[in-house]
Amino acid sequence: MPTARITALGTYTPPGLLTNQDLERLVETTDDWIVERTGIRTRHIAPPEMATSDLAYEAAKVALTRRGIDATELGAIIVCTVTPDMLFPATACLVQDRLGAKGAWGFDLIAACSGFVYGLTTAAHLVKGGAHKKVLVIGADTMSRIIDYTDRSTCILFGDGAGAMLVEAGEPGDPGFIDFTNEIDGSGGDALKMPAGGSRMPASHKTVDERLHYVHQDGQAVFKYAVRKMQEISLGLLERNNLSPKDIKLLIPHQANRRIIMATAERLGLSADQVVINIDRFGNTTAGTIPLATEDAVQSGRLKKGDIVLFTAVGAGFTVGANLWRWGF
Repeated sequence: MPTARITALGTYTPPGLLTNQDLERLVETTDDWIVERTGIRTRHIAPPEMATSDLAYEAAKVALTRRGIDATELGAIIVCTVTPDMLFPATACLVQDRLGAKGAWGFDLIAACSGFVYGLTTAAHLVKGGAHKKVLVIGADTMSRIIDYTDRSTCILFGDGAGAMLVEAGEPGDPGFIDFTNEIDGSGGDALKMPAGGSRMPASHKTVDERLHYVHQDGQAVFKYAVRKMQEISLGLLERNNLSPKDIKLLIPHQANRRIIMATAERLGLSADQVVINIDRFGNTTAGTIPLATEDAVQSGRLKKGDIVLFTAVGAGFTVGANLWRWGF
């Protein structure tokens, strides 16, 4: 059975920035209040003409260029997103066509902030099972399109961005995929959602007037669940593989809130050097946060070939996920 390796990484963020000072002019908030509660200072915002497929394409292009391969070598493309260009066709179809990945099939994966972890899990099994030699996993979200900029509880949190990882077949013993744990708890569905736009509540004048096509969140419920579950799922995955927190080089968590990340790290007994946090510069880009944080870790030299890395996330649904990898390049 081949090893599933991560062999390339590419990221993209649109050039526009929304600062805390900008938000002070939109809603009743302050820079100090936002930083204290979330750790966020700036977030990237896509211009009106840029959609999720554009972000995904740019990140994918960087990953393929760094690996030095053509898109025609891809067997599958998984686009993890909650902000597709449209409900159908899948954003994966749009990205596949634009890349010229003529031999690839693919699909969109909707798991909110856990989407990229779920995508990595899926890609690893496609490769390990021998179905494909190269699978591209893209996490991309244009969250600014579904954020109500009159709601200070949500508009301060989110930004736009994308990242892609190439999962490739390797020889047994190569650094690569170790294990995963994914869960869902649908009882938490009401805590974080976009109420309208689906089959239960189709778009209408009423849903637009009531601002139901934006993110709605019970912040306290999400916070408490995320802190508990990120620690539980991470520790359980480590123990199943006879590892302890001190054995991992880096925890790269979903970047939802600095306080959630720090509470998780503290519960796991991790040092500051073992945790990657870049939410201050990007905000919560949903499926894009983990590859964006991984890019920072690689570029700064904190993550190197052979290091054990733990990816973990909690998202709307509730969805929960954790992946263990030995870094591949």
